[in-house]
Amino acid sequence: MEFDKNRNFDSEALVCKMLGHPVRLKIVAGLYSQECNVKHIWECLGLPQATVSQHLALLKNTGIVSGKRDGTEVHYSVIHPLAKQIIAFLVQ
Repeated sequence: MEFDKNRNFDSEALVCKMLGHPVRLKIVAGLYSQECNVKHIWECLGLPQATVSQHLALLKNTGIVSGKRDGTEVHYSVIHPLAKQIIAFLVQ
C-alpha cells in the first residue's frame, strides 16, 4: 500500500481527538456494545449528568454517536465506522 501524501486526515484526527479523553472513550466503549440513555451512562460511570451530557454533545456534534428519541428518553449509539474500529481494537 502506497502512502497518499495529499490526504489530510482531518476526519481521522478529529475522531482520535474526541476519543483521546478518558470519559469520552469510556462512553463510546460502553455504547459500542449496547445503546443507552444518558441516565444509564452517568449511573454506570458514576459521573454527574451534566458532565456526561457535555461529552455526549461533543460526540454527537462530531458524528461519532447518534441519538434516537424513544418517548422522553434519547438512546445513544456509536455510528462512526472509524470509532467502531478503534473501540473494537481496544477491547479485544
